[in-house]
Amino acid sequence: MPAADLTRVEAEQRAQVVRSPRYEIRLDLSGPGDTFRSETLVSFDAEPGASTFIEACTTEVHEISLNGRPLDAAAVSDGTRIRLDGLAAANELRVVSTAAYTNTGEGLHRFVDPVDGATYLYTEFAVAEANRVFAVFDQPDLKASFTFTITAPAAWTVLSNAATPEPAPGKLVTGAAAAATVAVSTWSFEPGPVISSYIVAIIAGPYAAWHGSARSVDGRDIPLGVLTRASLAQYAEPEVMFELVQAGLAFYETAFGVPYPYGKYDQIFVPEYNWGAMENVGAVTFNESYLFRSRVSDARREQRAIVVLHELSHMWFGNSVTMKWWNDLWLNESFATWASTLATAAVTEFTGVWATFASDEKTHAAEQDQLPSTHPIVAEIANLADVEVNFDAITYDKGASVLKQLVAWVGLDAFQRGVGAYLTAHAGGNATLRDLLDELETASGRDLTRWSALWLETAGVNTLRAAIETDGSDTITAARIEQSAAPGHPTLRPHRLALGCYELGDDGLARTNRIELDIDGAVTEVPELVGLPRPDLLLVNDDDLTYAKVRLDPDSLRVAIDHLPELSDPVSRAVVLGSAWDALRDAEVPTIDFVRLVIGSIGHETQSAARGLALARLELAISRYLAEEHRTQVAAEAGDAVWALAELAAPGSDTQLQFVKGFTRIASTAAHADVLGSLLDGSIKLAGLDIDLDLHWELVVARATLGAASDDEIDAALARDDTAKGRLLAETARAARPDQAVKDAAWRRVATDASLSNDLARAIADGWQRTAQPELLATTATEYFAMLQGVWASRSFTMASLVVKRLYPAPLVSPELAVMTRAWLEANPTPAPLHRLVSEQLDELERALAAQARDASVLSGGAQ
Repeated sequence: MPAADLTRVEAEQRAQVVRSPRYEIRLDLSGPGDTFRSETLVSFDAEPGASTFIEACTTEVHEISLNGRPLDAAAVSDGTRIRLDGLAAANELRVVSTAAYTNTGEGLHRFVDPVDGATYLYTEFAVAEANRVFAVFDQPDLKASFTFTITAPAAWTVLSNAATPEPAPGKLVTGAAAAATVAVSTWSFEPGPVISSYIVAIIAGPYAAWHGSARSVDGRDIPLGVLTRASLAQYAEPEVMFELVQAGLAFYETAFGVPYPYGKYDQIFVPEYNWGAMENVGAVTFNESYLFRSRVSDARREQRAIVVLHELSHMWFGNSVTMKWWNDLWLNESFATWASTLATAAVTEFTGVWATFASDEKTHAAEQDQLPSTHPIVAEIANLADVEVNFDAITYDKGASVLKQLVAWVGLDAFQRGVGAYLTAHAGGNATLRDLLDELETASGRDLTRWSALWLETAGVNTLRAAIETDGSDTITAARIEQSAAPGHPTLRPHRLALGCYELGDDGLARTNRIELDIDGAVTEVPELVGLPRPDLLLVNDDDLTYAKVRLDPDSLRVAIDHLPELSDPVSRAVVLGSAWDALRDAEVPTIDFVRLVIGSIGHETQSAARGLALARLELAISRYLAEEHRTQVAAEAGDAVWALAELAAPGSDTQLQFVKGFTRIASTAAHADVLGSLLDGSIKLAGLDIDLDLHWELVVARATLGAASDDEIDAALARDDTAKGRLLAETARAARPDQAVKDAAWRRVATDASLSNDLARAIADGWQRTAQPELLATTATEYFAMLQGVWASRSFTMASLVVKRLYPAPLVSPELAVMTRAWLEANPTPAPLHRLVSEQLDELERALAAQARDASVLSGGAQ
């Protein structure tokens, strides 16, 4: 069920009434059932005589008293809110209730490990889910200290934001089995730091644990912890996690000039997690996908390093200083995305991470920014439903890209001084965009009001292209940068960028000139280019300083397609590939040209992340953007090419692993299925390649998608890996089979079975979408649109959005689906978040249709 909602107006009004809340919370987690007992004692100051409310999402309320006066629960509570009337200057509210565990990754999630039957609990309170566990004023600017007393099985570990105390032994209680008894203990925590409710954490269960420490600049030893489920302990790599935190903490303390603001730092890998990680103060939770059961690519290890450093940066930016309301969510997420990239480049082996940023984060941001649901970085957030859908590539990646542009404009030293002053001035409190701009203006001497209005407070992405005129000797006689914007978002912005001039020679594509300049408005002249020979490749936004779509002129694009591997700088290659991908999605270049660009260059790519991203885009281009007339042939040829690259790669190399994994996603023919099967049974071997646990599953799922994996093959894989992850992958494989009855049953299971956990629903839906025959997904399209309103009203946000996004037949690129989608959108303007999610599906579908038409025009002899 949905948790309590809250509007911005309500939050502002309540903040005028309620001050300085302090919570004492008792939870009994020792029982075997689906619910737990919750007792909240909250003390707070208020305007005498005023009225307000507190959130409490409960299954049953046993007692409510305000200042010693019992309240009638039936009269003041609706199951999500408790009305509080006649407040005093100082108040004490007591709420005793029964609350429910979830299996959706919201509130207090409960998971039973199939390997050993052990139970694990963890909380996820963002955006406003703490009220599923205890009564709370669940908004970010009502910061408070939280004091927990938790009763749980004595064999468990129990963590929160404060240091874990020694438990006091308790009684024996009846366990899940009729004759079983369980010893319990009680952990009485000291009051935690004053923080917002969404970054409070409780973790409980028989977790395996490792301990270390980090030295703060102020001389403190900060205790560190790494925890995993017992059955995954062998994959923990605690030394990697500790080293990242130790290096990152030193980097951030120096960069911000502010010591680590809390007393400890635990990192806990938790099951069935919806997000990559969450920055709970001193108790960061991570998705278990960052525990590597098998060999992974260097790109995946780089991503884990970025995530670890992202969450660490939040301890300063987001936790110590928190946005006042969710419209400034970007203050948390944009900054952490930018800062973690800076830190990763500085303190890890992944020094080329800015190339990943250029090709991944910026591209995702531009894609999101062109959707009909685009919004300013500083978004208007009317209620919690609005912010739930704004955890997107604009809030994270566009915001970080804009910060990178700001750093280029004001200088890194001034930027870091301003950030340090901001963190110092607002430590322990809440802040707004204006507060940050004030400190940055003081540090840099620049007026940022106009910059903020253009970059942060308006939506849309600009397109930049160079216009060059030459004489008969190919000498440049005039040069300018032209800037344009989408009609719906016409803002033109100031940019600090670089132009790179590249010439083909014995050393490949070598940069012969670089011009850094400020541009503004529709046209900016570039006199520095006049008189120079026209370069073979003129790269706009070289070094990736600004956030914009970049178009290469036709001559430069041809050179890039033929010679991209000869461009030595990985950031420059990323800018070129991103430009080509964006032009494909805008139907400005035919899909076949992009396929040729990737196939011709990827074997020479030196960056693991760039290879992975190129393979992912190649997969999408083949499956959705190629014209129907040659998709089968091109897909087969691309699969052959990627397999050939895998065979040619150095034995045991990262390149070899990525090409084999890429082949499992691109394989499309019976011959490809045979190759996958031969890898599985060992009749084909690649030197240095181990068919380990996860790669074995990837081969099985790929064969299932092509109709080659029998039930026995899937069952054998599960018998080899009968774990939580193995069971999910078996579900994916079964749902991937190209059988109409299988596809329909998988779809209806996710759509209608509300008992499915979040991860199980995702696994089945992923298998349903995995297909080389998209027409198999057409049969449930009518049911999809018919069920949307009911699902949105009855399910939690996580589960409702999962259904909306993952059960839309996105691989089915057809005009008929577009017509159905438009009709539903016209008839269902509300709820706005639901309308937004469906409109995003339509936009991608329309792009795919346009790209296919552009590709078809080349086949029929149309314009190139």
